[in-house]
Amino acid sequence: MAEIVNEISSSEYAIDDRLSRFRWMPDAQELRQYLHQVTATFRTTAQEVVMVVDRSGIHRAHKLDATLDHYHGKFRLHFLPAHCGHHLNPIEGFWRVMKDRIGAGRCFPDLHQLYQRTRRVLMAHQERPIYAFHW
Repeated sequence: MAEIVNEISSSEYAIDDRLSRFRWMPDAQELRQYLHQVTATFRTTAQEVVMVVDRSGIHRAHKLDATLDHYHGKFRLHFLPAHCGHHLNPIEGFWRVMKDRIGAGRCFPDLHQLYQRTRRVLMAHQERPIYAFHW
């Protein structure tokens, strides 16, 4: 199931096609590597690259400070306001839909059944871009 979640939260929904080959990594060290990949991809652009992120702990980790300092003027993180809602952070609305369809708080007899239910919900929505959801 973690692989499914990683695929959904990965750069599949990135604005730029050049990012679609990268996978999201869940800890601060791997996020630093991801940021290096992103900046390498856009190294020829004359404009500063801005990545819009929520205020989760990984995005605010002090381990990122040196990397962000290194790319000062070329790359920066722009933090969404706390509790900004799905209109600014569409993945939050998607997670709400997922929880509703899977059954938040529902107990599954085993991990395989949770995986199967999650897979069915994801497959039913796979053709719909995230911005097409109606919250």
